[in-house]
Parts: sequence; structure tokens; C-alpha cells
Amino acid sequence: MTLLTCFELGLVDALRDSPGLTAAELGKVAGAKPDAVEQLLLLLVKEGFVAHDEAAGTYTLDALAGVAEKDLQQALADLDMIKAVTLRQLFYLTESVRTGTTVGLKELYGFDGDLYGALAELPELREPWAKLMNTVTAHVDPWFFSQVDIPAGSRVLDLAGNTGLGAVNTLRLANSSGLRVTTFDLPEKEAECLENFRSHGVEEYCSFIGGDVFEEVPKGFDVVLIKHFLPMFDKSDVFRILEGVNKSLEVGGQVHVLVPVFPENLKETENYTVDFYPSFFIGCTMGQGGPQKLSTWQSWLEECGFTVTKAVTDDPDNLPPHALTVEAMLSATKTA
Repeated sequence: MTLLTCFELGLVDALRDSPGLTAAELGKVAGAKPDAVEQLLLLLVKEGFVAHDEAAGTYTLDALAGVAEKDLQQALADLDMIKAVTLRQLFYLTESVRTGTTVGLKELYGFDGDLYGALAELPELREPWAKLMNTVTAHVDPWFFSQVDIPAGSRVLDLAGNTGLGAVNTLRLANSSGLRVTTFDLPEKEAECLENFRSHGVEEYCSFIGGDVFEEVPKGFDVVLIKHFLPMFDKSDVFRILEGVNKSLEVGGQVHVLVPVFPENLKETENYTVDFYPSFFIGCTMGQGGPQKLSTWQSWLEECGFTVTKAVTDDPDNLPPHALTVEAMLSATKTA
């Protein structure tokens, strides 16, 4: 909040435009007392974001001066989403853990349900959440489709495909010809989904099926994609989803899964997945769910009747510097 507030007050932009400003001058920019500006900038100076010339009493940008505008905007999208969607709700994390529900949504917004239902009604949550998800998708989808092998001419089901952009990306990035891609999600997503197909000029190759994954997964598909969906649920519901997918596929059918992971040894490498996702899913999103080790996702697929043919984690060195999580892709085939 300290860092984000310095951006929201215009302090960073002011220092970029006019290096060497005093706290009093920055206070005029922010409409705040110089004393408060000094207090906020202590952290930025400590972290090397901003430099302070104590003799002159002036501030200049330090590390922030070298951050590209695109990277800066993506990092700010992270901070905006954390402010709007997580910080307030996590005041009720203890109650959410005990009840298995998103108590913060009920207490703060009067919404009885999960975050994904609330997004449709609450623009103050939807807008920062969508902005962040778009930055995540921009990196993750090209990597995901570079790892999967979808045979030409396949009938592809994008499970819980939301508003169809995953289907659009499947056609654009899968590097496979003759695909037919169907988005499967709740019926209320249909209108927006079909409009996205039209606006991207893919309505000839894409379709929509409305339904509930916990009731039945549509049959007649060669490949099922499950992206950013399984970690929303605890193990029992993950198994219900995977068993439903298994039942829907013929022997030899494929499933490709995209999930967040943390290292086999939590202390082995730097990985922010556990810093963010557990409290996010339990306290802010679903009241359940969370990331798992890659080996756990693999064993769950195998327990549900699949043979895992590929399991790979995105290289942390290739991630944007602001990335909150590390993703993994698992491919599996239905066995007899």
C-alpha cells in the first residue's frame, strides 16, 4: 500500500518529470503534508526505488528510473488488484478458513457467493481483476500452447472457458490446423462468449455449450483444456472434475492442464506462488483451493484414470519480474 500510494499520489510521476524535488514540493503535487510524504518515501528509499539527498533535502528516482513503462504498468496492475480484491477481504481470512466461504465478499459487499459471481456485479472488483488477468494471459498462454501438442483437426473443449478468449487463443497459438474449439461454461457466459468469437472473426470455428462441470462434461471431443480452473477447488472437487473429464473422453483422448505450482522443496528456490495463492483462493476467491506441487497434480491425474505424458514448469527465469506465481502444464491421455 505504501508503494502503490506513492504512485496514486503522483509522487513517482513528479520525480520522473522533475528530478530533485523536496518533500514540500512533492506535498504540493500530492495535496498532502510534507511530513506524510517523507514518511511514505522512507520505504522507497530503503528499497532503492527512490534516492534521497539528505544534504539538499531532495528526492530522485533510483531503480524506478530504469523500469520500462510496459513493465511498470504490469506491476501496477498487480498492486491495484491486490489492493481491491485481496487486502480488504483478507481481514476476514480467519472466518473464511473456518466456514469455507468468502466471508469478506458478504461483509464488505453483501454478496453471498464466490469472487467469479461477484465480478459480474461489482465493477470495483472486476476492473482491477480483469486488468491483471489480461497481463497474466499475455505471458502464460503463448508459453502454454508452445508446450502442448494438439493433433490437427481435433475437436477441442475449453473447460470453464469463461468468455471465449481461451478458445480464440487456442486457434491463434496452438500451431495446429483444422481445429474446432468449444467453450464450456455456465449458460450466462454465452452471449459475451459468442460476441468475442464474432469480434475476433472465429465464429466459424468456435462454439459455446452451457452447463455445469459438476453435473456433466460434454462428450464428443478429442482434447480437453483445463486452464486456471483446478486450483480453485479442494482435492475432492478436483477429482470430481477430472473424473468427469475422463468419463467424457474416448480412450486415447487428451487433457492439457494449466495450474500454479510451488517447488517440491518450499525452501529450495525463490517462488512467490505460496506468498499469494493460498490466501487469495481461500480468503478472496472460493473459500477453498490453492496451488499444489507438480508431483501432486500429476498423481491426481493418474488417480483419475489418466496417463501423464508431459509435466513441465515454466522457467522462473523467463517470467516477468513482477510475476506472482509459477505455472505448470501437464498433458495426459485417457487410458483403457
